[in-house]
Amino acid sequence: MVVLTNSLVILLIIMHLYFLYLEMFAWTSRGPKVFRGRSEEFFKVTKEMAANQGLYNGFLAAGLIWTFFIHNPEWHFNVSLFFISCIALAGVYGGLTTEKKIFYVQGVPAFLALISLFLFG
Repeated sequence: MVVLTNSLVILLIIMHLYFLYLEMFAWTSRGPKVFRGRSEEFFKVTKEMAANQGLYNGFLAAGLIWTFFIHNPEWHFNVSLFFISCIALAGVYGGLTTEKKIFYVQGVPAFLALISLFLFG
């Protein structure tokens, strides 16, 4: 069932690379379609802040990509646990402070990956 864990990690990587793209490069064009209900002005004035968030999402994706190159089982588990936990906590925090949808989009897949990591990793 390592395939399940790896598949969930790949899903998290793809999601966070998309978040990087959205927040760093498409905030004013695609952002209003994703985050409806906010004014055009909101996206203009938050462009730099969103780009900074996108960079952090890229770091999370990079950390998860790194796990595929770690061959020591203990290090692989620990590094995976760290980065997946960061994503899960970000999903909980975003869901509590911004939109509940963030918990479902970001937090739930991370928690599923954590469960899979503990069961099969």
